Amino acid sequence: MEEFLKKIRNHLENLDNRKFMTNIFIVLIMAVGILLVLNIYTSKDKNPSPGVIKDNSNEYTSLEKASYESYIENRLAEILSKLKGVGQVSVMVTLEDGVEHIPATNITTTRENTKELDSQGGTREIVREDETLQVVNTSDEVVVLKEVKPNIRGVIVVAEGAEDIRVLEALYEAVKTVLGVSGNRVQIFPSK
Repeated sequence: MEEFLKKIRNHLENLDNRKFMTNIFIVLIMAVGILLVLNIYTSKDKNPSPGVIKDNSNEYTSLEKASYESYIENRLAEILSKLKGVGQVSVMVTLEDGVEHIPATNITTTRENTKELDSQGGTREIVREDETLQVVNTSDEVVVLKEVKPNIRGVIVVAEGAEDIRVLEALYEAVKTVLGVSGNRVQIFPSK
């Protein structure tokens, strides 16, 4: 092993310093190139991290709206069917808009005060204020600060047992309470 290390040391001593540095520089450039290529291929397979959305997210928003409606409908039907006197329940929920994503922003404010004296001895003060708003993003992804779920436009509930006025009132109050909507947005109907 010592002999091998001596050979390497002798070889390095015999090399011209410029040639050695050029070889190291070429190896480093090749390594950076390989890492960049690997990063491009591996980043295509990754899903965006939580709180980050792609700029072209119209499909994502509509898909999310449908799944949010389904989630509310399923949870509401599940809980309403457990009320006393209620049998099978079907629920339909309509939403006003899709999910709203509020992006993170950087705000830069510049304020400039200038006092001028005119030829008659008067003074005037000029105040100039500029505000720059920049959306925070990472490469082609926007960083989402907050996600606002859509408002509920209306709810229809069809339930077994809703013929009974007490059951009807219990369903009505439960829907208003759990969704936080006004009574004019809720309709309860008995099933066939």
